[in-house]
Amino acid sequence: MSADLAQRSLLAASRWRPWEPVLWLVAFAAPFVLPQYAAIVNEIAIVALFALSLDLVLGFTGIVSLGHAAFFGFGAYAAALFAKHVMPDPLVGLAAAMAGAAVLGALFSLTIQRGSDLTRLMVTLGAALILLELANKLDWLTGGADGLQGVVIGPVLGTFAFDLEGRTAASYSLVLLLVLFLLARRFVHSPFGATLQAIRDNRLRAMAIGIPVASRISVAYTVAATLAGAAGALLAQTTGFASLDVFAFDRSADVLLILVVGGTGWLYGGVAGAIVFKLLQDALSTVTPQYWTFWLGLFLVVLVLAGRDRLLKPWTWWRKRSSAARPPEGAGPLLQEGGGADHAVGKSGGGS
Repeated sequence: MSADLAQRSLLAASRWRPWEPVLWLVAFAAPFVLPQYAAIVNEIAIVALFALSLDLVLGFTGIVSLGHAAFFGFGAYAAALFAKHVMPDPLVGLAAAMAGAAVLGALFSLTIQRGSDLTRLMVTLGAALILLELANKLDWLTGGADGLQGVVIGPVLGTFAFDLEGRTAASYSLVLLLVLFLLARRFVHSPFGATLQAIRDNRLRAMAIGIPVASRISVAYTVAATLAGAAGALLAQTTGFASLDVFAFDRSADVLLILVVGGTGWLYGGVAGAIVFKLLQDALSTVTPQYWTFWLGLFLVVLVLAGRDRLLKPWTWWRKRSSAARPPEGAGPLLQEGGGADHAVGKSGGGS
């Protein structure tokens, strides 16, 4: 009976909400209704897919990573090299890049099985730096510091050529984002995804009830690497260029900040965070080209101090403390002290 109830709860969690089709319809219409913003829509879709991949390991599995750009950059170079030396078809190149990123993720997953969060931060960062240095030294293959040039990408499905306005690129990236989002949603709301969340909440307890923790982490890390590779491939295909900055530390840092803005453990957190982050970046760099990072950093500080809920509901800033937080009239000293403490602890736990 409990297993049936759990299965029904997983199915309910994976159902579409009424606002979700509206969100996706607006996203797909944006490059055509506002063609001047097609390029930034494409960027948002790529960054959202990148953030979605990190959320699978950070928000749903509890594995911290500071070098997720390793798979993003590998996917970018794999797609660019495939188009330059094998064939320009974008879908075949995308599949090749995703397959290569999956193999790389499976290999790197062996390095995060043990150790603390700090150890994993250093190991994942080191992996990204190693790939960065390899891409720099193998200049005969990657172009080194000058980047990989001369990449020509063919039309999507042999029909839709990439235009200068960026509408084809934005539509291509949005379609892939939607497809991979739906697959990731099915993944996290399956019984397998439930075991990942059990590992995130308490690894020792998950091991005690028979969950193969090591293999589950490896699979989740491999899937996340595959999605990150797809995001990198999209960047290379829609820009026709791949350079060393796809492995840079700031890409891994930016995607972490995006999840801070949008929230972890919620697939739409990466999408929402990417929208806010990229729009803020675009607006602030237009207004203050030299100091836009200062204002972006200030926004992040306010977000952390005030909390996401309070920023979304500013009218709660001046709301007086609820009368429910005060002990009832006539309550004894024991009830006044103990009840108030328990209530405060309950509020703190629920907020997290």
